[in-house]
Amino acid sequence: MNIDIFTAKRSHSDFILKSQLKMALETEELKLDEETVRLGVAAVFDDEKKGRYLIAEIDGKPVGVLLLVPEWSEWRNATVYWIHSLFIENEFRGKGIYKRMYQHVKDEVLGSSGLAGIRLNVDKRNEKAVKVYQALGMSDEHYRMFEWLK
Repeated sequence: MNIDIFTAKRSHSDFILKSQLKMALETEELKLDEETVRLGVAAVFDDEKKGRYLIAEIDGKPVGVLLLVPEWSEWRNATVYWIHSLFIENEFRGKGIYKRMYQHVKDEVLGSSGLAGIRLNVDKRNEKAVKVYQALGMSDEHYRMFEWLK
């Protein structure tokens, strides 16, 4: 199976939108407002400081997406990439697509002195995802996340 990983183009917006709606419903039983998400996706393409999407494609068909959000770390004098909005289509899960996407990001970090690492958040109830991240060498031993959302 030939998996291509690349920075998304605006033409991928509908795929990204649908992926985010499915992911929120699947992982958090949350029905997102479609227009809000559409505007949020567009905002990423309008302002590169917000991040960039990566697409995984098989035979010209998008099957996975993730959002890389940069965060400055003064401790490291470099940027840390946060992985957000990760979604792989159901029929393509377990085929190494996220592993390839992760390796793509990791290679970018390893090849740049301006990048320090990769982080992500995962719902603690999503045990399957936790196992995937651990298998790729990621750890949750340093930080706990706290949040307040309006």
